[in-house]
Amino acid sequence: MLRLDGADLGYGGAPVLADVRLHVAPGERVALLGRSGSGKSTLLSALHGAAQARGLRVALVPQDAALVPQLSALRNVLMGRLDDHGAWRNLRTLVRPSAPDRAAALADLARVGLTPEADRAVEGLSGGQKQRVALARALHRGGELILGDEPLSAVDPRQSGALAEVLRAAFPTAILALHDVAIARAFATRVIGLRQGRFLFDLPVGDLDATRIEALYG
Repeated sequence: MLRLDGADLGYGGAPVLADVRLHVAPGERVALLGRSGSGKSTLLSALHGAAQARGLRVALVPQDAALVPQLSALRNVLMGRLDDHGAWRNLRTLVRPSAPDRAAALADLARVGLTPEADRAVEGLSGGQKQRVALARALHRGGELILGDEPLSAVDPRQSGALAEVLRAAFPTAILALHDVAIARAFATRVIGLRQGRFLFDLPVGDLDATRIEALYG
């Protein structure tokens, strides 16, 4: 599905990850693990570009959620499908959503447990609620692949496992940067550990043992 063959990845001419060789097959669920600054966001950005170049439909959950704070949670969810339609249809949808559009967005908010906040402006929501709006927007968009940069980091730990299950059921293929090793074990089929700008390991999730976790974070 996605291939990076010997890519040097970085910003402003300064490489963050060098000679990256990564193939992701359809149906894989990949968890990216590592400390902040290890290169996870850089790798996700490159994979997003590769997916777009292939014409794949991608649901993206960026680290900052990328929501419009003045708009309601429901209208932010509706933005997941804006590029499916023309400007006039999109304006009408955001000003006065049709009954079917509203129902579809409400259904996706329900999947992340946020129906009561549907008509609240995002700027009035907590960090965890904002992150769940971003997840609902990704669900509303749908697609062959979801890319997420710490998409569960602000969510209550009691909810994060259930939300990971929702994403797993909704998307055939997934690549998520995760901060919680337990969530990665439960969600992923494959784990990639990044440390100081290099791949420390790339292996089936069943092979992720305490020694490798210590090497990654210790």
